[in-house]
Amino acid sequence: MTEVAKSQAEIFDHIAGVLVDLFELEREDITPESNLYEDLDIDSIDAIDLVVELKQWTGKKIQPEAFKAVRTVQDVVNAVDQLLQK
Repeated sequence: MTEVAKSQAEIFDHIAGVLVDLFELEREDITPESNLYEDLDIDSIDAIDLVVELKQWTGKKIQPEAFKAVRTVQDVVNAVDQLLQK
């Protein structure tokens, strides 16, 4: 059974859920514009945990370069969306 491509809204919802579960953030604090480091207090170790979880969720290998420029939740959504397009 093939995976159906996910919409950006579905990707955002999943990422927001992961941020709540992994980092004990409040769901209402997470918006597409939220800066991972400044607004959500995600550090580099947390970012690795997030990438590992996204790798499991997508079933795709995530290149670290794809996440070097990521600053906001929307950047993560865009990176995952591109990954799923491949």
